[in-house]
Order: sequence, then structure tokens, then C-alpha cells
Amino acid sequence: MARPKNQEARRTQLISAAAKKLRERGAARVKLRDIAEEAQVTPASVLYYYKDVQDLFVEVFARGADRYCAERERRIAEADGPVARLRVCVRSGVVWPGAAEETSRMLYELFPVALREQPALAIQRDFFDRQTALYQEILEQGADAGEFTLPAPAPHLARTFLALEDGYALEVLAGGITAEEEERRLLAFAHLATGNNALAPAD
Repeated sequence: MARPKNQEARRTQLISAAAKKLRERGAARVKLRDIAEEAQVTPASVLYYYKDVQDLFVEVFARGADRYCAERERRIAEADGPVARLRVCVRSGVVWPGAAEETSRMLYELFPVALREQPALAIQRDFFDRQTALYQEILEQGADAGEFTLPAPAPHLARTFLALEDGYALEVLAGGITAEEEERRLLAFAHLATGNNALAPAD
């Protein structure tokens, strides 16, 4: 089989197809032929680029996690001051309907892959650390500026923010709470974690 001239374009095509099927069917139900049909190629063509479906899933996870973090970083960088930045950080982690929900659902579907595949596990750790760093930096900046009074070290609070995000996000995806309720709960914790009344959620 002749190698396509633009390998990156073909990989992107396969990654997009795999991501779509993951959102539709879940990682446990997606088969090689499903991805091949979505990408309009043969299963053999998929295996030309990836040794198996799990290998493809690892790359889907890597690209999805990187885009997710990059978008959060971009939005936070545009905010001015610790309070505004923390509000944006919270909001950017909420599972809003549309693109945010689709991306979150795909990434959560791939978490079992991270538990089994060493490359994906390393990506998962970096994904978590990268987001934790966003919260930690904002909390430290707010404390240094005298705007936040932290009841615990910033790294510990930052990790707690991420743990809460994950827990509430799963509730949203399961239909237990709304995205608005997730944001309200996260802001309530932000208020407790910083002592800044400007972060208190509206009643």
C-alpha cells in the first residue's frame, strides 16, 4: 500500500472519526470497523497508522486533552486580576451544553484507557497537573495581592478544585445536575477557599 503524501491529514481524519464514535457509542462499544466506516477508509488503513484501536484512542486522548487545556489557558489569560481569573477558570471547567459537553464526554470515556495504557496514563497525569497549575497560579497571585485568604496551601486547594470539577462534571453528564448548578457549586467552594465575597455565587 502506498503511503499517503499527507500522513498528518490522514491521522487527523482518523482521530476525528474515533472521537465522534467515542461520543456516540462509548469506548467500550467502539470497534475498529466503526472508526473505519466513519473515516470512509478500510480497517487495514486504520491499522496502517495505529497498531490497534487502543493506540488510536491514546492519540485521541492526547490531542483532546491538549486542546481542552489550551482553551482554558487562553480564556484565563484574557481575564484581569485574580478574582476575574478564578471566575473564568471555574467557568471554563464547567460542562456546558455543546462543544464543552462533547469534549468532556469524550475525555471521560477515555479514562479507562488511561488506566490500562501507560502512554495514556502519563497523558492523564499531565492533563490533571496542567489544569491544577492554572488554579494554583491564580490562588497564589490572589494571596500575594492580598485579595485571597487561603485556608490551606494553594497546591492542596488547586487539587481540590480539580477533584470537585471531575465529580460535578460526571453528575452533569449523568443528568443529575445542570451546568449552571455545577458552576454555582464550584463558585461556592471558590468563596470558601479564598474568603473573597466577590466570588460568592448568587442566590
